[in-house]
Amino acid sequence: MNQTATDSGQPLLEINGLNAWYGAAHILFDVSLNVRRGEVVALMGRNGAGKSTTFKSIMGLMAKWKGEVSFMGKRIAGQQPYEIARAGLGFVPEDRRVFTDLSVTENLEVGRQPSRKWPDGSAAPTWTPEALYQLFPNLGAMQDRPGGHMSGGEQQMLTVARTLMGNPFLVLLDEPSEGVAPVIVEQMANMIIALKEQGVSILLSEQNVHFAELVSDRVYVLEKGQIRYSGSMDELAANEEVRRAYLTV
Repeated sequence: MNQTATDSGQPLLEINGLNAWYGAAHILFDVSLNVRRGEVVALMGRNGAGKSTTFKSIMGLMAKWKGEVSFMGKRIAGQQPYEIARAGLGFVPEDRRVFTDLSVTENLEVGRQPSRKWPDGSAAPTWTPEALYQLFPNLGAMQDRPGGHMSGGEQQMLTVARTLMGNPFLVLLDEPSEGVAPVIVEQMANMIIALKEQGVSILLSEQNVHFAELVSDRVYVLEKGQIRYSGSMDELAANEEVRRAYLTV
């Protein structure tokens, strides 16, 4: 791997000219963005803007696409999803997809991958079930509960925790605050802040401006498959015109 890809000024994840289609429907139009080491970057937009399609394209889950996607200094566009995951790019999908017949602990074991090191030899964040139960006390209290017997918010936590068992350098986190109770949203925000402190980078798909403001350093705003705005989270918070044009319902 190219060591400069993990320097503070060089992106961990870099996307250039990404286009994607569902059949004949053109969904993404020349999307370009990047995430650096130690950053939380929000990809914001209304429902249908193309946020989830962007994530699926990055992870190799779209049948029809074109563009360039690089991770850790290497091209991953065209690789299989399992190859991308093994490279250290984690994905938490919006629809959670826990194994409903497996316990919390068993779900976590499914996601286990070896510990990783940065190209300079320093240790990347490593996660164990015990560490994750500290990060998510709710899960620690229900280690033997089947995934199908959990609330939506608890399943969301479990999906994040299972992804972290892969010891990713960067996590794609799709709509973590949608459809869960306010207390879970607060825990999710605390979790993202804790992950950043551990050195995990996050690309966050989100509609909730307040939630994004709590955790994000930078933001890209997506509308009808195109990047319409990029800047710091503070700049977006102060720009009522952009929020009204692209984020309010």
